[in-house]
Amino acid sequence: MAVTSRDDDDVFDQILSGLGTAPEGGPDGTAGDAPAGAPARLSWVDPATCVMWGRHNRAYDKLTPESCRELIDSMRAQGRQEFPAVVRRLSPEASAARGGALFEVICGARRHFAVSWLRAQGLGFLYLVEERGLADEEAFRLADIENRERKDLSDLERARDYADALDLYYGGRQRTMAQRLEVSEAWLSRYLQLARLPAEIVEAFASAGELKELHARALRPMLAEAEHKVIAEARAIAREQERARRGEGDAVHTARVLSRLRGAWKGPKPDKGVRGLVFRRSQHESGVVMRRKGRSVTLEFSDSLSEAALRAALEAYLEHRFRG
Repeated sequence: MAVTSRDDDDVFDQILSGLGTAPEGGPDGTAGDAPAGAPARLSWVDPATCVMWGRHNRAYDKLTPESCRELIDSMRAQGRQEFPAVVRRLSPEASAARGGALFEVICGARRHFAVSWLRAQGLGFLYLVEERGLADEEAFRLADIENRERKDLSDLERARDYADALDLYYGGRQRTMAQRLEVSEAWLSRYLQLARLPAEIVEAFASAGELKELHARALRPMLAEAEHKVIAEARAIAREQERARRGEGDAVHTARVLSRLRGAWKGPKPDKGVRGLVFRRSQHESGVVMRRKGRSVTLEFSDSLSEAALRAALEAYLEHRFRG
């Protein structure tokens, strides 16, 4: 049975029961002694002595006080960090290469960020760590157990982590990896499909966090049958998303992204009552009508069609014309 992050918290709660308030730390501010009665492997350290493991699956640079607000407020109310992060000690060579850091964090990036932020506010917090001797594959599995149920880790971050681990630790053997993670092979396969989506598809979404594992399942038949058409539409959507980030329009929401990609997959079809093919961004727009007469082609569109809608329709036409 797979262990969840809640199970980890229960274990950590038992370990930490009876601990006193976090110590203030030594004169150099680098570490404090573990509270009396605590297991020897637990210690309070300056978070500056810790760096993230290179294979950590959380984007540390994306963490903000707002995204960690609940954790920060909880620590401030408790006066300490409740559950230890898991770290492993760096070798002297690795320490020198990483600016003199003593530990690398396997699990506990958000706790590290929260404690670091609280210290920057002048509060005497230290980082509670549990040091373990872990091989890379063991570190990966431990991090996965802790983060599998976390809502703030995106499906895409998790999927890319799995894809990297498949080659790094399991020789590309999906069944072996699923067994080690104690998940079904089908469940793992769905995340690997997400990790393998073309970059153009990922960029079509307003943010990577909006792209879910279930979307990869929906996109799979589209890419299998009409990859070049779907990717052409994804590129057009990505340009709109970029303009929206510059404040030059509205972002394309997830449901609309999927609708437009699905429309590109099905391709232009004759409209009832219209002679010719219709190319358009969505079913709610009139789009561009293509009519043939002999060797001539005529494109017609409404004068009220927006620039974005016209560009998308013309790009769909060009894709059909030269690659369809």
